[in-house]
Amino acid sequence: MSAEAKLQELGITVPEAPKPVAAYVPFVRSGDLVFTSGQIAVEAGQLKYKGKVGKDLTPEEGYQAARLCAINTLAVLKAAVGSLDRIAQIVKVVVFVNSAEGFTGQPAVANGASELYQQVFGEKGLHARSAVGASELPMGTAVEVEVIARIAE
Repeated sequence: MSAEAKLQELGITVPEAPKPVAAYVPFVRSGDLVFTSGQIAVEAGQLKYKGKVGKDLTPEEGYQAARLCAINTLAVLKAAVGSLDRIAQIVKVVVFVNSAEGFTGQPAVANGASELYQQVFGEKGLHARSAVGASELPMGTAVEVEVIARIAE
């Protein structure tokens, strides 16, 4: 099943790619790789998940924030290549978690992004990953996700 059809089956609407909030571009393409800038937990122009996971938000809310960030990376990838069916592989995912002191559940939070990529792309969604705890993230977002994807030519 194509990625676009899988999204429809999952009931996921990929939004327009978010506009940058500072001095950067949403993605850079180098050969057959697309590198996205970090995407935060914004839905319909509003920050949906704000605060520290393990203090202000539960790990499950962090998981949902990571999933939303991953959907926003899909919007950027779609803007970069036209159709998500052109994604040959999700290569690397980096997930930053705005973590309360002592919170060590970043890998479980990051699964919100990883599992979405696997649901949408199947085996092509399997990837290398880093899950990093951060003391603060832009705009107070709970999670930020960036991705490197290989494009089928």
